Amino acid sequence: MAKESIKLISNNKKAYHDYFIEEKYEAGICLHGTEVKSLRMGKCSVKESFVRIENGEVYIYGMHISPYEKGNIFNKDPLRVKKLMLHKYEINKISGKISEKGYTLVPLQVYFKGSLVKVEIGLAKGKKLYDKRNDIMKKDQRREAERDFKVRNLG
Repeated sequence: MAKESIKLISNNKKAYHDYFIEEKYEAGICLHGTEVKSLRMGKCSVKESFVRIENGEVYIYGMHISPYEKGNIFNKDPLRVKKLMLHKYEINKISGKISEKGYTLVPLQVYFKGSLVKVEIGLAKGKKLYDKRNDIMKKDQRREAERDFKVRNLG
């Protein structure tokens, strides 16, 4: 089988800043025709969105897909709740983890895998303020080290 091309549509960098990502899952997403056309043009945002499990089904809320410009009456509401497709055993495993304290589901990225639209969702645990400060400090130290290394190699 040939390796399917992956084309990133939208990324959620804020999720990595606000949460510790423990596990990642790939989910299909139920969309309508004009929404797919809009995604092909890269008009999607998952920054403010979140994922919830209801009645054994997974839904994504707040995922914004801009209406297709050349669309017509078939354009759907940009913030419509969309169903995610996962295997039953994955849903059971995730809902078991979510029932533990402090776990949540966040969308990490939206991408095309071949011709299919996929959403990568992460099982996440919220960071405290001091964790975020620690991450920023580590990032600054790494940047500083790279800068020193660059200066040393050039000079």
